[in-house]
Amino acid sequence: MGKLIKNHWARLIVLTAALYQIAAALEGFFWPKIFWDFLTTNLDPAVRPVPILQILNLLLGLLALAWEWPLPIFAFAESAMHRSIEARLAVYPLSALAALLLYQGTNPGIYYLIGLGVYFWGFSEGEVVCPDPWSLPRRKTGRLGRV
Repeated sequence: MGKLIKNHWARLIVLTAALYQIAAALEGFFWPKIFWDFLTTNLDPAVRPVPILQILNLLLGLLALAWEWPLPIFAFAESAMHRSIEARLAVYPLSALAALLLYQGTNPGIYYLIGLGVYFWGFSEGEVVCPDPWSLPRRKTGRLGRV
């Protein structure tokens, strides 16, 4: 039986969260609402009259989508930023916070938190992200071609 590669699983979760965050940001342009408005109205200027939070969610969703699904055209897959789980563990909490503030973005915020947990699990077990997306790490072979 195979071994679960956590960073691949986390990549799928974060891809789902990023697509959902983009959709939530686009919907937020038409129906602007802060999720926490039942507690306070202090955050309402973040969504109207200027859609600051919606634009931030759209940009963070596009960043996560480009980061997790690197297209060969951009040659982003070969960069150290793409291969860094630590950078993901630093950026995705901000994406989760921005998504959780927007009413339409509560589900992607929860997905980001789950993806962060899985990335941290993989990071704590010493996993690495391969330069080629969706591939396995290559083992170094000895002189005879064996491990």
